[in-house]
Amino acid sequence: MGADVVVIGAGVVGASVAFELAKAGYGVVVVDKAAGVGHGSTSASSAVVRFNFSTAAGVDAAWESRACWESWADHLELPAGHDLARYVRTGLAMLDVDLAPRKTYLPLFDAAGIPYEEWDSVTLAARVPGIDVGKYWPPKRVDDDAFWKDAEATLGAVYTPDGGYVNDPQLAARNLADAAATRGAEFRLGREVIGIDRGERVTGVRLAGGERLACAIVVNAAGPWSSRVNALAGVGGDFTVGLRPMRQEVHHVPAPEPLRTKGMCFADMDLGTYVRPETGGGLLVGGTEPECDPVQWLDDPDALNPNPTQAVFDAQVTRAARRLPELAVPNRARGVAGVYDVADDWTPIYDQTDLPGFYVAIGTSGNQFKNAPVVGRFLAAIVEQVENGRSHDEFPVRFRAPHTGAEIELAAFSRRRPLNSGSSGTVMG
Repeated sequence: MGADVVVIGAGVVGASVAFELAKAGYGVVVVDKAAGVGHGSTSASSAVVRFNFSTAAGVDAAWESRACWESWADHLELPAGHDLARYVRTGLAMLDVDLAPRKTYLPLFDAAGIPYEEWDSVTLAARVPGIDVGKYWPPKRVDDDAFWKDAEATLGAVYTPDGGYVNDPQLAARNLADAAATRGAEFRLGREVIGIDRGERVTGVRLAGGERLACAIVVNAAGPWSSRVNALAGVGGDFTVGLRPMRQEVHHVPAPEPLRTKGMCFADMDLGTYVRPETGGGLLVGGTEPECDPVQWLDDPDALNPNPTQAVFDAQVTRAARRLPELAVPNRARGVAGVYDVADDWTPIYDQTDLPGFYVAIGTSGNQFKNAPVVGRFLAAIVEQVENGRSHDEFPVRFRAPHTGAEIELAAFSRRRPLNSGSSGTVMG
């Protein structure tokens, strides 16, 4: 049994890669150890769509992907009648923070043509009902007395009216998988990859149970298992960017009354959280890895505790309640836990490798769900160029975004790049 391409990973990124390669005429098989599409990191995503990144390529990718989400049915080219994920345009306020000041990203917004409004603290208070506009930087532990001290200054925000969220991240992955299947892609779920066969280039993938898939191309989109897959292929020795799995939690709480009818997404690195509305009058609350909190690195992503913990819940929701004083902090943790595939600089790797035929779409967890529609196109462009004899290392692909017209330099996502010194060092990128 064989295929032109084996994609390892059936999350939203792997499904997008499969869709675009199948559209390009490749015979594609997707394998994943999980029992369903989007059952890994994708299912725990907050699915926020924002444009605040520290690189032009990151901003351009997010702005292009927003256009894909807004025209999701056209993007998928599926027959009528499919249940589709929906883009909810709420607007997003990026609260001011010393770590990522406006001056670092507004020029990138201007270059990309992204509409925005600059708010002072008075405008922020008027536009986000019930918000506390105090500046509390740096974030502090909630058991630190200093956490409760009154603010001595105020902050504003940058508001992007086109920001929002995808209402069902797992459904979005299934949509992409269905679109790939209509182009001939096959999905083998519940099948673990245990080996990558290679000579001068990739020759096949071995699965638990003895099955071997002969192929000339492999795309590693395995999320937090990506380093393990790279090791099976014997690649990574020339990477300048490392990757590690990180456990993260997202919590669900009832929205305070002022935000039930006028909710928006906002990122609050000043206190160390982000918040987005949820269907049914709720809020999702996540964290931005403030330095005062321990980071939960995992040696083995399979060892994940999938249940939210009371300690992390209390920390994140209490921070959100500091910003939204009418938000109650329930005494029982509710939410989900997942695993991020974190690159050293929180910028993903979309690239070829030193093993011909082996490509990677990794380091994506935490902040790349939003870019999944365009990531598939990035990989298809890289594969097409390299397989036709032109190295992406020597001649980096310049991707022309079909919706926005931006020319995106894909060397920004190289495995050999210098670490992004402009990164916030958090999920915000």
